[in-house]
Amino acid sequence: MSRRRIAVVTGTRAEYGLLRSTMAALRADRRVDLQVIATGMHLLRRSGGTVREILGDGFSIAARVRMQSGDDGGTDQSDGLGRGVRDLARAFARLESEIVLVLGDRIEALAGALAGVTTGRIVAHVHGGDVAAGDFDDSLRHSITKLSHVHFAATRQSARRIVRMGEDPRRVHVVGAPGLDDLAAAIGRAAPRTGLGREALVIQHAYGRGPDHEERVARAVFEAVLAEGLRPTIVHPNTDRGCCGVVRAIEALQAARGGDVRVVRSLSRADFLDALLAARVLVGNSSCGVIEAPFAGTASVNVGDRQAGRQAGGRSIVSVGEGRRQIRAGIRAALRKRPRRGRAGCYGAGRAGAAIARLLVRLPVGEALRRKRITY
Repeated sequence: MSRRRIAVVTGTRAEYGLLRSTMAALRADRRVDLQVIATGMHLLRRSGGTVREILGDGFSIAARVRMQSGDDGGTDQSDGLGRGVRDLARAFARLESEIVLVLGDRIEALAGALAGVTTGRIVAHVHGGDVAAGDFDDSLRHSITKLSHVHFAATRQSARRIVRMGEDPRRVHVVGAPGLDDLAAAIGRAAPRTGLGREALVIQHAYGRGPDHEERVARAVFEAVLAEGLRPTIVHPNTDRGCCGVVRAIEALQAARGGDVRVVRSLSRADFLDALLAARVLVGNSSCGVIEAPFAGTASVNVGDRQAGRQAGGRSIVSVGEGRRQIRAGIRAALRKRPRRGRAGCYGAGRAGAAIARLLVRLPVGEALRRKRITY
């Protein structure tokens, strides 16, 4: 009996961290031929060349597909999408992939879904049905939902949205957020938090506005963190439109404050989770502040509208505007919170990856699944 060929498309360090537990479960299953396809930021040296993290975790790379150049130009994303659809389709054909697994709302996932559908593969999507304004995140996420044949929703609310979009409820599975899987294991290994530290994890992304605007907002975030006497670890942003403005703000801060701040281009998933668990507060506009931070027992300050509409994973999130004073007030409010580690919420308790892998292996691949019909 031949093994089921499942291609997993990953384009960023963050999304790989969310897919990792599913990939590990698929790799461990003798009935599966896991085909890891690295694209997007993984292949950009200026973004840390994070394909090395995938290899470091013992995964083989079945294909490398270059998409964006990372220059933040006006057509970089659209050009990358076109290249991605073409070359991912060729990769799926060469590998004879049966199922294509994508996650989230980025152009790498959209390229994987488009290439999968147009070459006759079954497309499975993780984290559909969520809401988060971002740049064009919602539009891409919901487009991927309509292209996909199977849906792994993180929450019941997200599953209901997918069904309201006309997807067959029998194709929708509530599995929780896979980003909690490795975090649950890290919590089990971590020593209890002692005292009230002053470490802050700062993740500020651009989301489609001009570089000058994104630079001003990033400066406000960094200045507010330092003004509150915190010791920040700042992680470089994703390659979204306007990201060069955030990078300029980081470089200016390094030039002015030197050793007062720690800046990293990227963190391995293990190092990132350690930093999240050690931080007193997470500040910025990453989805991590809404999903993982509450489960980690780390208070978070959600800055601006990038995550607007996303379901909150706990009560330890303080949402604020993008002004320096607002961010400072949010930090002070967050520091007064005492969230508990490992508390299950709407995103589950950290067992999503195994559930997704189990469902993919049992999936009845065939024309009945491949041919979708809208349900209204």
